[in-house]
Parts: sequence; structure tokens; C-alpha cells
Amino acid sequence: MTAVQEDRTTDELKALAEQAGRDLEDASALEILQWAVDTFGKRFCVTSSMEDAVVAHLASRAMKGVDVVFLDTGYHFEETIGTRDAVEAVMDVNVITLTPRQTVAEQDAQYGPKLHDRDPDLCCKLRKVQPLEQGLTNYLAWATGLRRDESPTRANTPVVGWDEKRQKVKISPIARWTQDDVDAYVAEHGVLTNPLLMDGYASVGCAPCTRRVLEGEDARAGRWAGRGKTECGLHG
Repeated sequence: MTAVQEDRTTDELKALAEQAGRDLEDASALEILQWAVDTFGKRFCVTSSMEDAVVAHLASRAMKGVDVVFLDTGYHFEETIGTRDAVEAVMDVNVITLTPRQTVAEQDAQYGPKLHDRDPDLCCKLRKVQPLEQGLTNYLAWATGLRRDESPTRANTPVVGWDEKRQKVKISPIARWTQDDVDAYVAEHGVLTNPLLMDGYASVGCAPCTRRVLEGEDARAGRWAGRGKTECGLHG
């Protein structure tokens, strides 16, 4: 990353993100990630829930050894932790695991057991949102695997935008992809995926708050089912 980019103000970074969102709307996912790498260098990272490693794989093609940030909430399925370990073992990436300030036991002691059932927003804040904010401190830009077809709340996701909450450039290189596009990329490149995707789960989060989806439901329907909640707070 050049010194000029390093010294950009928040307003300049925001303007850069908004312009890139317009310029790169029709670019390929790899072109979008190459722009991110060329612009931000080591101040750019990928975040992954380890539902699959598609964006991590794409980013590794743009920059070998790219940082891949994973949030270990303490509530993950064993399959999710296994996917993270496999990604770390076989892909040319640098996996960084973030953990909450409190263990699950410490959180239970302070807030009572099963906070996720009583106040899922607070649980997500403590175990996802706050650790990510801390973990992104040294980055200027981060990439996600958000897609517009996943749910109505994600329908307007820009390929490059401004993360107002964290004051970072936010890149969603596969925002325009469909599930068929993801499946085709996985098949073509042999990309690792979470085994739960073959067991009825369309979106994989923390075990207590994730169920299999029913026929006809959107991919996010299995998250916080029946609780009027569709996002953990990382993306809105």
C-alpha cells in the first residue's frame, strides 16, 4: 500500500469506496479483490464464517497469504471449526481466529445461561460484533461473502461500499453471484465447504441459533428462526 493511500482521511476513504462501488459494479469477483489488494495491500483482510471458503480462495488468488479473519464465538458447530482448520491447512491464506473477551462460561456467570435465547442481539454483540471491531483495528478494508440473493435485507449490497459503523471500506466481491455461481466455483476449484451445507443447512452460524431450512425458504431463514432477527449485527 502506498503512503498516499495510507494517509487518506476517513472522508477520502469513504469517497474512494463509493466511487469503486460504481466503477466495479460489473467487474468480476477476482477483479474486485485485485483492486482491494492493489489499493490496500496488507491493510486488507477477508472475513469468513467458514460456511465455505469461496471468498478466501478468490482472495488468495489476488494475494498469497492474505489474512482471513474468523470469529470463534464459542458456540460453533464442530463442522465449522473443522472447516476453519482445513482451510488453514490447505489454502495459501493466513487464518486469524478472533475470540470474545469472555468465554461462554464467563458470559453465563455474568448474564445467566443461554443469553442467546433471551437476548440474541446482546449475545451477538458480545461474541461477534465487539470482537470483529477490535480485530479490524489495523485494517482499512475488509471483504465479506455477502450476496444479494440471500435475503431481502442484503438485496442492495454494493460490491464496494462504506462501513459506517467501523469506518472501513467494505468489499463484497460475490454480491452479484447466485447460489448456482457459488456452486459452480466450488466445483471448478475444489473449494472447501462446511459439511453442514450437505445436511440441510443453507446458512451456517452458531449452533444454538441455526436450524436447517425448509423447502422454499430463503437461505437466511434458518438463522434465529421465529425471533424476528435476520442479522447478527456484523452487516446491519
